[in-house]
Amino acid sequence: MSSLSTVTQIPRDMQALNREVIDRFYANKANSDNDSPIALLTTTGRVSGRPRTTPVVCREDDGDLVVAATMGGSPDHPQWYKNLVADPVLTVEYRTDIYRARATTVPDGPERERLFEKMSEVITDIYRYQERCRATRQIPIIRLQRLEPAG
Repeated sequence: MSSLSTVTQIPRDMQALNREVIDRFYANKANSDNDSPIALLTTTGRVSGRPRTTPVVCREDDGDLVVAATMGGSPDHPQWYKNLVADPVLTVEYRTDIYRARATTVPDGPERERLFEKMSEVITDIYRYQERCRATRQIPIIRLQRLEPAG
């Protein structure tokens, strides 16, 4: 048994669900008509130092990808977001593209509100999630800016 508390561990069913989403992502990757707003984020574990890949729903915005760390409105931020806070450089896989990016949490204000609304188009319960966790956190909206040129 791991020495980590169960609060910080991803439940086995969530791990299995993420694995299924990742497997589907790779199975459909060759399909150029794939309009799925899913990206795979590979962060560096802030404790382990090992790569951690997580599927997330995303939206395109002004040449960047935007994601939301909703975790279904849980009272704590998801582990992948905590990893990005510790090391904001990550690998992004989106459609057939793979690149390094820098994650930036969008500060409170009109831009965050605009992007939160945009994310609500693909995460239909995002406003309910924010209400659920309002007492403990604000759901982060994260912009992923490409570090290397396209091509």
